[in-house]
Amino acid sequence: MAVNSKKSCCLRVRPRCDKHCKNICTSDGHLIHWVGEMRYLGLFIVQSRTFKCSLDHAKHSFDRAVSGIFGKIGRMESEVILELIKTTVFRSCCMV
Repeated sequence: MAVNSKKSCCLRVRPRCDKHCKNICTSDGHLIHWVGEMRYLGLFIVQSRTFKCSLDHAKHSFDRAVSGIFGKIGRMESEVILELIKTTVFRSCCMV
């Protein structure tokens, strides 16, 4: 199986996560670099001593969606607005 080195990266999670490691080389000579944060199945995993995920990207996506809704319909208080926001949250969680 060929490894796509442009889409691949390495990340350490455990007590020695901050130690320097050599880059990994694929069988066809491409390097796979070490990173501090990576995206896997829409989830951002962060380099740490314990397994941690970053929710910053999801929060920014949610804020952007809510701002878009408020920009289109204004800041009226309504059940329709709350329903739109709930729908947006559901789509953001499932479509990441």
